[in-house]
Amino acid sequence: MLKVGLTGGIGAGKSEVSRLLVSYGAVLIDSDLISREVVEPGTPGLAAVVEEFGPGVLTAEGTLDRPALGALVFADDERRAALNAIVHPLVGARSAELERAAPEDAVVVHDVPLLTENGLAPFYDLVVVVDASAETQLHRLVTLRGMTESDARARMAAQATREERRAVADLIVDNDGPREALETRVREVWDELVRRAATAAR
Repeated sequence: MLKVGLTGGIGAGKSEVSRLLVSYGAVLIDSDLISREVVEPGTPGLAAVVEEFGPGVLTAEGTLDRPALGALVFADDERRAALNAIVHPLVGARSAELERAAPEDAVVVHDVPLLTENGLAPFYDLVVVVDASAETQLHRLVTLRGMTESDARARMAAQATREERRAVADLIVDNDGPREALETRVREVWDELVRRAATAAR
């Protein structure tokens, strides 16, 4: 098994890269998806979040009100650390469970948005970084996701810098160009991952 950490800044195109890798045969473990799963209604995770932040973080239906929670933690490092202390261990445990269920010869791709920020690079056999310029990121966030420019800039500023991400990368996927170039590069990366997985299995 080859354990791959996949990361990239907001708007860099990481989701598209993970989708392509899955189409080639990767087993995807999506930490964003899992972080939602561990705070669904009825889970110990949601109960712990409500205990920490109060019932104001719930919707009328009893689900997690993400915008309300985000407003509490986005600009407050201490509150964000409290949230992470609840969610991160649950995500880690579920990720490990999914990894154990993967075939022995699998290329397992962990899609982790905050891999760089949380110092997680050493936990993977190698790290793939999806890279795009700040101008490209901003353009995508405003035009494709409908963010205001100020909101997009704030979200980008809250993440690791482009240089910090590139510093932990074993392989880089440049995603400033056209879709065809991205597909070509991801195919090259996949071939390299398969080669390394085969070497590791020997």
